[in-house]
Amino acid sequence: MQLFSATSILLAAFLGTTTHGFVPSSSSSLSSYQITQSKNAISTSLSSSSNEDDSTSFVDNAITIASSLSSLFGHTIIVKYGGNAMTTPELATLFCEDIATLQKLGLRIVVVHGGGPMINAMLEKVGVESRFEGGMRVSTEEVVDVAAMVLCGSVNKNIASGIVHAGGRALGLSGRDDGLLRCEKLWGGEDKSLDLGNVGQVMTVNTQLIDDLLDQGITPVIAPIGMGCVGEDDERVVYNINADVAAGRIAGELKAARVLFLTDIAGVLDKDMKLMDRLSCDDIDGLIEDETITGGMIPKVTYATDAVKLGVKGAFITDGRVPHALLNEILAGGAEGMGSGGGGTVVTL
Repeated sequence: MQLFSATSILLAAFLGTTTHGFVPSSSSSLSSYQITQSKNAISTSLSSSSNEDDSTSFVDNAITIASSLSSLFGHTIIVKYGGNAMTTPELATLFCEDIATLQKLGLRIVVVHGGGPMINAMLEKVGVESRFEGGMRVSTEEVVDVAAMVLCGSVNKNIASGIVHAGGRALGLSGRDDGLLRCEKLWGGEDKSLDLGNVGQVMTVNTQLIDDLLDQGITPVIAPIGMGCVGEDDERVVYNINADVAAGRIAGELKAARVLFLTDIAGVLDKDMKLMDRLSCDDIDGLIEDETITGGMIPKVTYATDAVKLGVKGAFITDGRVPHALLNEILAGGAEGMGSGGGGTVVTL
């Protein structure tokens, strides 16, 4: 389609990093840019190449992007935006620009966000103690009050307004709005006897509300604070929901084409610390069994496999610290749409 090719040319010229296979070109004397990331800063180094090489790279990138858009146009993509990927205002701005760009390209984007570091800061400020058990925050009523204030307030509205400032459309919601996320109490531990307080397990998703907003070209920005199920004793209880779990469940209920978990890791690494860019659910089971995947990585890959088993075609564990990580992973996969091959791990059936 002509729209895709025109947009692809613009994107290929503007975006892309050598890390993810995108090498932008320009007619000026600065013929290409190589974006590299260090721990505290992003440095830009200039390199030169022949006009012929530039032209070939430019065309290849444009074709790849056009193929990606052709296969994903009109489909729904869920993005989990984690607190640990919100490391700088600059990255937050780039994330919002990515969402606005994908909207304009005809993709239906839903954002589910966390905000753990912000919650921790507020809990400390107001003097409320909290602890974690099995990767879950034990959520007393006081902890949930603070989490809801932070997530549904400043964090949610800053993301939604950032997308709007970037030229997109977004509406901030919590899981309590219109019964978006109905929950039951989640018990922890292998024997499900550990009381985590008011931590919720999502039972139902108001997909009609999400689809109505997407049909109007609006990105729902969802804070993972839910409520009890209709008619149950805990119907009025406010639940704190793990954002990864919420994103995976929403993706599954919507039968999304993709779900991306933006986090602060490079992806799943093998025992030689090399990135494994694509894994099946069976692969992951084996890697957990032989202890290649251990510790905090286990819940991350579990959220991804759960989403895939619910019907999502691909779940991405992506390093959200990389500038424009979202655009790179969605647009660099070509017709297959399975990521750039260097920006994280894609999980499929």
